[in-house]
Amino acid sequence: MRRYVYDTIPAVPGRWVRLRDSGTDVTLCVKQTTTDAVDGTHETEVTVDSFEEAAALLQLTGLTPRSYQETRRTSYILGAVRLEVDEWPRIPPYLEIEADDETQVWTAATALGIDHDHLTSINTVKVYSLYGIDLTSIADLRF
Repeated sequence: MRRYVYDTIPAVPGRWVRLRDSGTDVTLCVKQTTTDAVDGTHETEVTVDSFEEAAALLQLTGLTPRSYQETRRTSYILGAVRLEVDEWPRIPPYLEIEADDETQVWTAATALGIDHDHLTSINTVKVYSLYGIDLTSIADLRF
């Protein structure tokens, strides 16, 4: 996958714009993180036709990418839960358990044999910080 990350205008801590090409679809999203809880990040997302044209449109509105990022994702379904193995440059792969509610996340973790003490709901910026890397300072992140 490839993505551009933009600050909102005005910049708001914990809120950003993401333009992402997953290889099967292109989405434009405003993400807002309010807490590190399982349900602490909220997304407003639309599908767009073209990664390049959407990036050009955002540029015309005054938004300049803060960063370009590449990742890989392997997806699985476990009942109603989405299991996403995310690979980011410079850090080991990690598992995201995405569900409609916290109970489904805990149930999926139990089914996978993952102890709740080994789970976290921190965002990717904080995952990078666990490895001593400031993701927000990297303007171009590629494999």
